[in-house]
Amino acid sequence: MLSPHLPPNQLLVLAYLLKTRSVSTTALMLGMSQPSVSRALARLREVLKDPLLVRSGNQMARTWRGEELVDRLTDWVAATTSLLDEADFDPARLERRFRIATTDFGVQSACLPAMARLRRAAPSLALDLQPLGHASHRQLAHGEIDLAISGLDHDPEQVHRELLFTDHFVCVTRKDHPLARHGEGPVPLGEFLAHPHLGLTVSDAELDRVSTALGEAVRHRKVMLSVPYFALAPDLLLAGDLVTVVPSRLVHDCPRRDELAVLDAPEGLGPFPYWLLWHERSRNDPGSIWLREQLLTANAEPVPED
Repeated sequence: MLSPHLPPNQLLVLAYLLKTRSVSTTALMLGMSQPSVSRALARLREVLKDPLLVRSGNQMARTWRGEELVDRLTDWVAATTSLLDEADFDPARLERRFRIATTDFGVQSACLPAMARLRRAAPSLALDLQPLGHASHRQLAHGEIDLAISGLDHDPEQVHRELLFTDHFVCVTRKDHPLARHGEGPVPLGEFLAHPHLGLTVSDAELDRVSTALGEAVRHRKVMLSVPYFALAPDLLLAGDLVTVVPSRLVHDCPRRDELAVLDAPEGLGPFPYWLLWHERSRNDPGSIWLREQLLTANAEPVPED
């Protein structure tokens, strides 16, 4: 049995000495000087109370104690060096639970298109879809979530991000609403603001992206009902005399699409980029990389036009 007084670096020297039976070769392989290896051998002989290697003609021969140790140390070196080897990633063997923060629109528009391919490729993969918080960058940094899917603005110095898709806003109301008589082209801002609105808030900060984009004109906006659920917007519009602005993908997939009037949103609301966000802590993780690639690939496919 080896002495407990030998640190791993000396065990490594011993392994190479017994394997090569050469001070010079061991020094070359370990990047050490020959005097350093010779001193290490002297120390090893003292601790183990055995010569370990003895001169035999022009070569060195292992003693009985050296023969006893050589295979065990060779196996130890192989096992130790393989600890840091990165195993080949196989999604079929992936057994992990990823936490993704997003809105119900994010689930519908970004996660749903990827679900079939995720289930096929990684049947043991589990996803926890959580409400989007206003401080998702801190949640990512602390490991509380693995990914965030959001249309909110984010500081690229705090998180890594990649564009999932870019949508545009549409103005939506019931078909018999006065605004539905507007013809082609964007709804004029004044006409848009003349009617009561349904507001859609994002995250626990209750941010309304449309109000934010309106700037000074927001003072004239009459938000009569505000909800955090995009998917409820069509039903709420049909139940009341309200107007709202939503991403066009939401309307495209709406089961009551034929009951709604969909108009071009007022100019100035701009495009609607949707981002996949992650932290540096998971940038090189194979499982996270694979999941991000699947989401990005699924969302690269164009949405059919109405």
